[in-house]
Amino acid sequence: MLGNLGRLSLQQKMGIGIGIAALIALLAGAWMWGQTPDYRVLYSNLSDRDGGAIIESLQQMNIPYKFAEGGGALMVPSNEVHEARLKLASQGLPKGGTVGFELMENQKFGITQFAEQVNYQRALEGELARSVQTIGAVASARIHLAIPKPSVFIKEQQKPSASVVLTLRGGRLLDSGQVSAIVHLISSSVPDLEAKNVTVVDQDGTLLSAGQDDNGTGMDAKQIEYVKQVEQGYIKRIENILAPLYGAENVRAQVTANVDFARVEQTSETYKPNQSPADASIRSQQNSETLNGSGLAASGVPGALSNQPPVPATAPIVAPPNAQGAQAASAARLDNLHKESTVNYEVDRTISHTVMPVGIIKRLSVAVVVNDKKSADTKGKVSSRPLSDKEKAQIDMLVKDAVGFDASRGDSLNIENASFKDYGEAAPKEVPIWKQTDMIELAKEIAKYLIITIVMLLVIFKVIKPALRPLAAFKVDDHVGHAPAHAAAEHAEEEIIMPTSPSYENNLNLAKQIAQQEPKIVASVIKEWVNGNG
Repeated sequence: MLGNLGRLSLQQKMGIGIGIAALIALLAGAWMWGQTPDYRVLYSNLSDRDGGAIIESLQQMNIPYKFAEGGGALMVPSNEVHEARLKLASQGLPKGGTVGFELMENQKFGITQFAEQVNYQRALEGELARSVQTIGAVASARIHLAIPKPSVFIKEQQKPSASVVLTLRGGRLLDSGQVSAIVHLISSSVPDLEAKNVTVVDQDGTLLSAGQDDNGTGMDAKQIEYVKQVEQGYIKRIENILAPLYGAENVRAQVTANVDFARVEQTSETYKPNQSPADASIRSQQNSETLNGSGLAASGVPGALSNQPPVPATAPIVAPPNAQGAQAASAARLDNLHKESTVNYEVDRTISHTVMPVGIIKRLSVAVVVNDKKSADTKGKVSSRPLSDKEKAQIDMLVKDAVGFDASRGDSLNIENASFKDYGEAAPKEVPIWKQTDMIELAKEIAKYLIITIVMLLVIFKVIKPALRPLAAFKVDDHVGHAPAHAAAEHAEEEIIMPTSPSYENNLNLAKQIAQQEPKIVASVIKEWVNGNG
C-alpha cells in the first residue's frame, strides 16, 4: 500500500496527510481535554499579601492553580478545593488583608511610645476585624477605633468610639440580632467603650446599628419576634387540641396578640385609719405642770404669838355661814395648779414599689375555622355534614381553655364552620433527573467524550477514507495484473451481472461488455494468452 503512494497525485497526497494530521491532532486534543481538570474558585478578592502566601503554600502542596481572567480569582482543580481550603485554614490563611497582634512581634528597638501605641491600636483593630469576618454573611470588615488619650482631670476625660464597615456577601443580610452581637463584641473588647458609641455600616452606606440603644422606646425586631412567637404558640395549642377530634387538615386557626412592652414602675404610700391609743406605738410624750399663787404660806401678825403652837379651839363646832365662804376662797387662792401632757403616736403607713413586667398580653383575638365533619358508610363512601351546635359549643370551650380566654381584658373568639375546598395536597416537586447536579456533571462528561468520538468518525470517514480510495484501487489493479487470466475473468464476472442464458451470443455479449467496462482486465487476459499461460 505504501508503494502505491507514488501513483497518487499531489492533491491526493496532501489530502491524506491533512486527514492523518487532523486525526492525530484530534486524538491529542481529546487526551489533553480529558486530562485537564475542572478548575473552580478557591478564593477571590485576595490582597497581595494573602495571595503571595497562598500561592507559596499551594506550590509546597503540589496543587496546580491559575488565575481567572478579569475577576482575579484564584482557581484550583475542583476535586482539591475543599482539601486546599482546610490546609490553608490550618496555616491561618487567608488573613483577610489585616494584621493582628503579630504586628507587635516585630517591634524595633528604641521605638517611641507613640508608635508603640499606634501599633497596638492597629493590632487591636485587625484582631477585631478577623473576629467579625468569622460571621458567615460578612465577606470582609474594617474597624476604626478612636481611643482618646487618658487624662487625670475628670472633666477632660472622653469615651472611646468605634466605626465598623462591613462588606456583606452577595445576597446576604444581617438581622438586628447579628448587628447587636457585633456591636457588643467590639464594645466589650475595648475598655470604657459603650455600645451606643459603636457605629456599623455596610458597603452600601446603610446604617445597620440604628436602634441598638437599650432605651426601651419603640418596638425592635426582638419584640416583633416575641409577638410572633406568642401568636404561633397559641395557634399550635388550638390545632393540637382540635386535631385529634377533627383532623389536623380540618382545622385552621389564627391569633392576634396585643402585647404591652411598656416599662411601668409605680411607688405608692398609703395611710390606715386612726387606731386606738392602746394599740398604737408612742413616738414621743411630754408632760408639764405649772403652780400659781401663795399656796400654804404662813399668814397673820408676825411676832411671838405666831410662832407658838395653836391653842385648843374655843369657837363653836358649827361655823357660821360667812366663815365657810371665807375658808373656801382662801383654799382656791392657794391651789392654782396647771398641768399639760402631749403624746405623739407613730403614723401607720405603707410604701410599695411595683415594677410591672414587660410583655403583658393586653388582648387576644382568636379566629378558628373548622371543616365539615366527614364520615364513611358501610360501602366506604365518604360524606360530610356541618357541625352541630353542641360540637361548636365544645370547640368554643376547648379553645377558650387552651388560650386562657379572659373576657375582662376584652378577648374575642370567633369560631366558624365551613366546607374546605379540596385542592389536593401539593406534593413536593422532585427535581427532574436532568436538573440534578450529579446528572448534569455526568452528562457533561458523556457529552465531552461523545463529541470527541463524533469528530473522530467524521475525520475518518469524510477526510481520511476518501483520500485512501485511490490506494485501494491501485491495490486491486496490481492484484489483477499478477493473477491468472481466468481469475481476472471470474473477478470481472462477479462484478458484472451474469445473464441467465449460457448461449454463445450471450458469452460474446458478456465479453464485449467486459472489454468496454474493464479494458485493463481484458488486456491482462490477452497478455496471459500471448505468454502461453492460458
